[in-house]
Amino acid sequence: MNIILNNNPESFDKDEMSISEILVSKNYVFKMLVIKVNDKIIRKNEYETAIVKDGDHVVILHLVSGG
Repeated sequence: MNIILNNNPESFDKDEMSISEILVSKNYVFKMLVIKVNDKIIRKNEYETAIVKDGDHVVILHLVSGG
């Protein structure tokens, strides 16, 4: 599967993956994330069921707090 992840092309060996699988694959460990697939916001409780397919555009942003 070929997708655009944070404006960069990425390839995976599977035909489709859940958001959770992508997070593990790319070693995202931040607790506060904003994720969009094809401009649709994916909520944390949807990470297991939201499926990314070939050609999708995925944005994963981590929020940083502080002063």
